[in-house]
Amino acid sequence: MVCRGIRGATTVTENTAAAIKAATRELLERIVTANAVDIADVASVIFTATSDLDAAYPALAAREMGWCHTPLLCMQEMAVPGSLPRCIRVLVHWNTDRAPTDIQHIYLGEAQTLRPDITNGES
Repeated sequence: MVCRGIRGATTVTENTAAAIKAATRELLERIVTANAVDIADVASVIFTATSDLDAAYPALAAREMGWCHTPLLCMQEMAVPGSLPRCIRVLVHWNTDRAPTDIQHIYLGEAQTLRPDITNGES
């Protein structure tokens, strides 16, 4: 078993705690479902949010989902001119036997523009 990364991102339409938590929850649920992730195999999770999102920590959604023994870290995304606004990104460190090519990375909402090479059929 090795530690692999699962990437994902989503966007929200407003800077509210409810919107940030709902979008993060949906993103994590889609990642878990798409990859059949057992939460006990998650080593840690890093979340980033753009500077226009400060109403809540994205990690709060994971805690509310029961990820109570998983190390979680929130950081601010780099403020690059022209970058996608109101964006939450995640990197899940997952202990798995799965090959990197078998991992499904999930991009939702406007964040699909970040990785047009990945088509997960979501909107």
